[in-house]
Amino acid sequence: MTRRALGLTLGSIALSRGQGGSAVKYSGALDGFESKVDLAAFDPVVWSRKRWESAPLRLAFRAENRKQAEAWQKKLRAKVSELVGEVQDRGATPKAQVLETREFPGYVREKFVFESRPGVAVLAYLLKPKSAGPHAAMICVPGHGRGVDDIVGIDDQGRDRANKPGYQHDFAIQAVEHGMAAVAMEPMAFGCRRDPAARKEGLGHSSCQPAAGAALLFGETMIGWRVFDVMRTIDWIESRKDLDGSRVGLMGISGGGTCTVFAAALDQRIKAAFMSCSLCSFRDSILSISHCIDNYVPGILNWAEMYDVAGLIAPRAFYAESGDKDDIFPVAAARESFSRVKKVYDALGASDQIGYEVFSGEHSFHGVQGLKFAAAKLGVKA
Repeated sequence: MTRRALGLTLGSIALSRGQGGSAVKYSGALDGFESKVDLAAFDPVVWSRKRWESAPLRLAFRAENRKQAEAWQKKLRAKVSELVGEVQDRGATPKAQVLETREFPGYVREKFVFESRPGVAVLAYLLKPKSAGPHAAMICVPGHGRGVDDIVGIDDQGRDRANKPGYQHDFAIQAVEHGMAAVAMEPMAFGCRRDPAARKEGLGHSSCQPAAGAALLFGETMIGWRVFDVMRTIDWIESRKDLDGSRVGLMGISGGGTCTVFAAALDQRIKAAFMSCSLCSFRDSILSISHCIDNYVPGILNWAEMYDVAGLIAPRAFYAESGDKDDIFPVAAARESFSRVKKVYDALGASDQIGYEVFSGEHSFHGVQGLKFAAAKLGVKA
């Protein structure tokens, strides 16, 4: 060892030990200077939350009656559409190719694909009750994970399962068990809709980072892209004689819930929306806690909070649920957000069209009251 290398080694050992010779863990350049600086001033989350306090929120809900509420919805809906990326002309009804049809106790499952827009393919499953139709259709959007397989009873080896494991608990199957036809969609950047690099990393790795980043470079958002896929799925539902296009619902958990609130806010063909473990404020979720880039809409805090966006669903049916131990969408902020959404429903005389449940648990699908609520609002008899 050279003298220089030896000196560097001895110096590193000395610096890593305190006066008593015990090892001291180095945490950063301000170690030992805590009394001379304001540590909070170096925290970007603290600064961001302070910024939120003066966020413009120019189109926050302030209406006092139905007429004002409807005028507010018209303005905010147009602005949200602009922020997520203007939804382009959808064109002709997409033609689906059925890849597989399988029969299960109580329902039939079709695996199909269709083109959402030129060059963009979507995979989905239709889980249809064996009873006579036309059936109310619930579009189901999974959250972060393996993708749509994880909500239709397919394990990570491609095999059937019946025990509803994981945080999403095969909620598309639960929807069909409540008498609705479930149309389970593969969100862009998950499952089979990923790039080769993500596929190489395994089933749980998404393409959200490159894809959502690309959307931002085009002045658009991943939320907007996914909302468009939901709209095209509704177009497909309306073309099916065995499905009732006038009774379409939308549900999702986590990131699927984010897709749900934006899609239901913008497409009024959606008659019932169910957000599981996703209703919150931007302030207390994606502004304060590390989230995937696919959740962000640039500039939205200049105009509205998440609860304002959810208010655009009114007076159509809306239900939300939260786990009391959810550390991704904190329950206190979820409760506050729900109370804000309810004010919109009250102003529109639709208090009976909104519901909320807090269950004992972490970030996971519950559905005990929410599925009953959604099915009833879509005219499905118990």
